[in-house]
Amino acid sequence: MVNGINTNTGTNTANVTTAGSNTELGKDDFLNLMITQLKYQDPMDPLDSAAYSSQLAQFSSLEQLTNINTSLNNSIDANYVLTQSINNTMSASWIGKDVKLTGSTLTNSGQDEIGFGYNLPSAATNISVKIYDKNGAVVKTIENAEKGVGDHKLFWDFTDNNGVKLSSGNYTFKVTATNGAGKDITADTFRIGTINSIRFTSNGTILVVDGTEYSLSDITEILNPNEG
Repeated sequence: MVNGINTNTGTNTANVTTAGSNTELGKDDFLNLMITQLKYQDPMDPLDSAAYSSQLAQFSSLEQLTNINTSLNNSIDANYVLTQSINNTMSASWIGKDVKLTGSTLTNSGQDEIGFGYNLPSAATNISVKIYDKNGAVVKTIENAEKGVGDHKLFWDFTDNNGVKLSSGNYTFKVTATNGAGKDITADTFRIGTINSIRFTSNGTILVVDGTEYSLSDITEILNPNEG
Protein backbone atom coordinates (compact mmCIF):
# COMPACT_ATOMS: atom_id res chain seq x y z
CA MET A 1 0.00 0.00 0.00
CA VAL A 2 1.38 3.38 -1.02
CA ASN A 3 -0.54 6.18 0.70
CA GLY A 4 -0.60 9.91 0.32
CA ILE A 5 0.94 10.94 -2.99
CA ASN A 6 0.71 14.67 -2.55
CA THR A 7 0.82 17.40 -5.18
CA ASN A 8 3.17 20.31 -4.81
CA THR A 9 0.32 22.41 -3.39
CA GLY A 10 -0.51 19.75 -0.79
CA THR A 11 -4.22 19.96 -1.59
CA ASN A 12 -4.70 16.60 -3.40
CA THR A 13 -4.00 13.12 -2.10
CA ALA A 14 -4.26 9.80 -3.91
CA ASN A 15 -4.13 6.25 -2.61
CA VAL A 16 -2.53 3.60 -4.82
CA THR A 17 -2.71 -0.06 -3.84
CA THR A 18 -0.13 -2.44 -5.22
CA ALA A 19 -1.25 -5.81 -6.57
CA GLY A 20 -2.16 -8.22 -3.81
CA SER A 21 -0.01 -8.13 -0.71
CA ASN A 22 3.35 -8.22 -2.52
CA THR A 23 6.12 -6.20 -0.97
CA GLU A 24 7.89 -5.79 -4.33
CA LEU A 25 6.69 -3.42 -7.05
CA GLY A 26 5.98 -5.02 -10.42
CA LYS A 27 5.89 -3.20 -13.74
CA ASP A 28 2.11 -2.66 -13.50
CA ASP A 29 2.46 -1.10 -10.05
CA PHE A 30 5.30 1.09 -11.30
CA LEU A 31 3.18 2.27 -14.25
CA ASN A 32 0.22 3.02 -11.94
CA LEU A 33 2.44 5.18 -9.78
CA MET A 34 3.64 7.13 -12.80
CA ILE A 35 0.07 7.69 -14.07
CA THR A 36 -1.10 8.77 -10.61
CA GLN A 37 1.81 11.16 -10.35
CA LEU A 38 0.82 12.77 -13.68
CA LYS A 39 -2.86 12.85 -12.69
CA TYR A 40 -2.24 14.76 -9.49
CA GLN A 41 0.56 17.03 -10.60
CA ASP A 42 0.15 20.77 -10.09
CA PRO A 43 -0.77 22.36 -13.48
CA MET A 44 1.08 25.51 -12.37
CA ASP A 45 4.18 23.50 -11.61
CA PRO A 46 4.12 20.34 -13.80
CA LEU A 47 6.44 17.38 -13.41
CA ASP A 48 9.95 18.10 -14.61
CA SER A 49 10.40 16.56 -18.09
CA ALA A 50 13.88 15.26 -17.25
CA ALA A 51 12.58 13.50 -14.14
CA TYR A 52 9.66 12.04 -16.12
CA SER A 53 12.03 10.79 -18.85
CA SER A 54 14.15 9.16 -16.18
CA GLN A 55 11.09 7.40 -14.78
CA LEU A 56 10.12 6.20 -18.26
CA ALA A 57 13.62 4.77 -18.71
CA GLN A 58 13.33 2.98 -15.36
CA PHE A 59 9.96 1.54 -16.36
CA SER A 60 11.38 0.33 -19.67
CA SER A 61 14.31 -1.33 -17.90
CA LEU A 62 11.95 -2.97 -15.40
CA GLU A 63 9.76 -4.34 -18.19
CA GLN A 64 12.77 -5.74 -20.05
CA LEU A 65 14.11 -7.42 -16.90
CA THR A 66 10.67 -8.91 -16.21
CA ASN A 67 10.46 -10.30 -19.74
CA ILE A 68 13.99 -11.74 -19.48
CA ASN A 69 13.14 -13.39 -16.16
CA THR A 70 9.99 -14.92 -17.66
CA SER A 71 11.93 -16.22 -20.67
CA LEU A 72 14.61 -17.74 -18.43
CA ASN A 73 12.01 -19.48 -16.27
CA ASN A 74 10.29 -20.88 -19.36
CA SER A 75 13.65 -22.09 -20.69
CA ILE A 76 14.53 -23.77 -17.37
CA ASP A 77 11.15 -25.52 -17.28
CA ALA A 78 11.55 -26.72 -20.86
CA ASN A 79 15.08 -28.01 -20.18
CA TYR A 80 13.86 -29.86 -17.08
CA VAL A 81 11.11 -31.60 -19.03
CA LEU A 82 13.55 -32.49 -21.81
CA THR A 83 16.15 -33.83 -19.36
CA GLN A 84 13.51 -35.87 -17.53
CA SER A 85 12.28 -37.32 -20.83
CA ILE A 86 15.81 -38.31 -21.87
CA ASN A 87 16.50 -39.89 -18.46
CA ASN A 88 13.28 -41.87 -18.63
CA THR A 89 14.06 -43.14 -22.12
CA MET A 90 17.62 -44.14 -21.21
CA SER A 91 16.79 -45.73 -17.87
CA ALA A 92 14.13 -47.98 -19.42
CA SER A 93 16.93 -49.86 -21.20
CA TRP A 94 18.69 -50.56 -17.89
CA ILE A 95 16.24 -53.19 -16.63
CA GLY A 96 18.21 -56.37 -15.93
CA LYS A 97 21.53 -54.49 -15.72
CA ASP A 98 23.88 -54.75 -12.76
CA VAL A 99 24.71 -51.39 -11.19
CA LYS A 100 26.84 -49.80 -8.49
CA LEU A 101 25.02 -47.66 -5.93
CA THR A 102 26.38 -45.20 -3.42
CA GLY A 103 26.14 -45.93 0.28
CA SER A 104 26.73 -48.69 2.80
CA THR A 105 23.18 -49.93 3.48
CA LEU A 106 22.40 -53.58 2.78
CA THR A 107 18.70 -54.43 2.60
CA ASN A 108 17.58 -57.99 3.22
CA SER A 109 14.24 -58.32 1.47
CA GLY A 110 14.23 -62.09 1.13
CA GLN A 111 16.81 -62.58 -1.62
CA ASP A 112 19.52 -65.25 -1.33
CA GLU A 113 22.45 -62.84 -1.18
CA ILE A 114 23.47 -59.25 -1.70
CA GLY A 115 26.48 -57.72 -3.42
CA PHE A 116 28.52 -54.81 -2.10
CA GLY A 117 32.08 -53.58 -2.15
CA TYR A 118 34.67 -50.93 -1.48
CA ASN A 119 37.36 -48.97 -3.29
CA LEU A 120 40.86 -48.47 -1.91
CA PRO A 121 42.82 -45.43 -3.17
CA SER A 122 46.06 -47.11 -2.06
CA ALA A 123 47.12 -50.58 -1.00
CA ALA A 124 46.29 -51.62 2.56
CA THR A 125 48.23 -53.82 4.96
CA ASN A 126 45.33 -54.52 7.29
CA ILE A 127 41.65 -54.47 6.44
CA SER A 128 38.44 -55.34 8.25
CA VAL A 129 34.91 -55.56 6.82
CA LYS A 130 32.12 -55.70 9.39
CA ILE A 131 28.35 -55.82 8.95
CA TYR A 132 26.06 -54.31 11.59
CA ASP A 133 22.38 -54.74 12.38
CA LYS A 134 19.98 -51.86 13.02
CA ASN A 135 21.07 -51.70 16.66
CA GLY A 136 24.72 -51.26 15.75
CA ALA A 137 25.78 -54.75 16.80
CA VAL A 138 28.30 -56.63 14.65
CA VAL A 139 26.61 -59.63 13.04
CA LYS A 140 29.22 -60.57 10.46
CA THR A 141 32.97 -60.10 10.07
CA ILE A 142 34.47 -60.88 6.67
CA GLU A 143 38.00 -62.17 6.86
CA ASN A 144 40.70 -62.14 4.19
CA ALA A 145 39.22 -59.17 2.31
CA GLU A 146 41.33 -57.93 -0.59
CA LYS A 147 43.83 -55.18 0.15
CA GLY A 148 44.94 -53.96 -3.28
CA VAL A 149 44.21 -50.64 -4.96
CA GLY A 150 40.83 -50.30 -6.69
CA ASP A 151 37.37 -51.86 -6.45
CA HIS A 152 36.75 -55.03 -4.48
CA LYS A 153 33.41 -56.86 -4.57
CA LEU A 154 31.89 -59.03 -1.85
CA PHE A 155 28.71 -61.06 -1.47
CA TRP A 156 26.81 -61.76 1.73
CA ASP A 157 24.24 -64.54 2.19
CA PHE A 158 22.60 -62.84 5.22
CA THR A 159 24.08 -65.26 7.74
CA ASP A 160 25.82 -64.18 10.93
CA ASN A 161 29.22 -65.35 12.19
CA ASN A 162 27.59 -68.58 13.41
CA GLY A 163 25.99 -69.35 10.06
CA VAL A 164 22.50 -68.47 11.25
CA LYS A 165 20.22 -66.85 8.67
CA LEU A 166 19.29 -63.32 9.73
CA SER A 167 15.86 -61.69 9.47
CA SER A 168 14.78 -59.22 6.83
CA GLY A 169 15.62 -55.56 7.32
CA ASN A 170 18.39 -53.05 6.84
CA TYR A 171 22.02 -53.67 7.70
CA THR A 172 25.11 -51.54 7.21
CA PHE A 173 28.73 -52.38 6.55
CA LYS A 174 31.96 -50.60 7.36
CA VAL A 175 35.44 -51.03 5.95
CA THR A 176 38.44 -50.23 8.13
CA ALA A 177 41.84 -50.18 6.41
CA THR A 178 45.37 -49.14 7.36
CA ASN A 179 48.62 -49.00 5.43
CA GLY A 180 52.11 -50.22 6.38
CA ALA A 181 52.71 -47.09 8.45
CA GLY A 182 49.58 -47.73 10.48
CA LYS A 183 47.73 -44.79 8.96
CA ASP A 184 44.03 -45.09 8.14
CA ILE A 185 42.96 -45.41 4.52
CA THR A 186 39.51 -44.09 3.60
CA ALA A 187 37.61 -46.69 1.58
CA ASP A 188 34.62 -45.64 -0.52
CA THR A 189 31.75 -48.10 -0.13
CA PHE A 190 29.11 -49.13 -2.65
CA ARG A 191 26.28 -51.57 -3.30
CA ILE A 192 25.95 -53.90 -6.24
CA GLY A 193 22.56 -54.98 -7.49
CA THR A 194 20.34 -55.73 -10.45
CA ILE A 195 17.68 -53.33 -11.69
CA ASN A 196 14.39 -55.23 -11.52
CA SER A 197 12.05 -52.46 -12.67
CA ILE A 198 11.72 -48.71 -13.09
CA ARG A 199 8.97 -46.36 -11.94
CA PHE A 200 8.41 -42.85 -13.27
CA THR A 201 7.05 -40.50 -10.61
CA SER A 202 6.48 -36.76 -10.21
CA ASN A 203 9.63 -36.71 -8.06
CA GLY A 204 11.79 -38.32 -10.72
CA THR A 205 12.84 -41.76 -11.90
CA ILE A 206 12.79 -44.51 -9.28
CA LEU A 207 14.90 -47.63 -9.84
CA VAL A 208 13.97 -50.86 -8.06
CA VAL A 209 17.21 -52.72 -7.36
CA ASP A 210 16.88 -56.15 -5.74
CA GLY A 211 13.49 -55.12 -4.40
CA THR A 212 14.66 -51.81 -2.93
CA GLU A 213 13.89 -48.40 -4.40
CA TYR A 214 16.66 -45.95 -5.31
CA SER A 215 16.72 -42.61 -7.09
CA LEU A 216 18.57 -42.17 -10.36
CA SER A 217 21.24 -40.09 -8.61
CA ASP A 218 22.16 -43.09 -6.41
CA ILE A 219 23.51 -44.95 -9.47
CA THR A 220 27.25 -44.42 -9.94
CA GLU A 221 27.98 -46.99 -12.63
CA ILE A 222 26.31 -49.42 -15.01
CA LEU A 223 28.39 -52.59 -14.87
CA ASN A 224 29.36 -54.78 -17.79
CA PRO A 225 27.93 -58.34 -17.63
CA ASN A 226 31.34 -59.69 -16.62
CA GLU A 227 31.72 -57.20 -13.77
CA GLY A 228 28.60 -57.91 -11.73
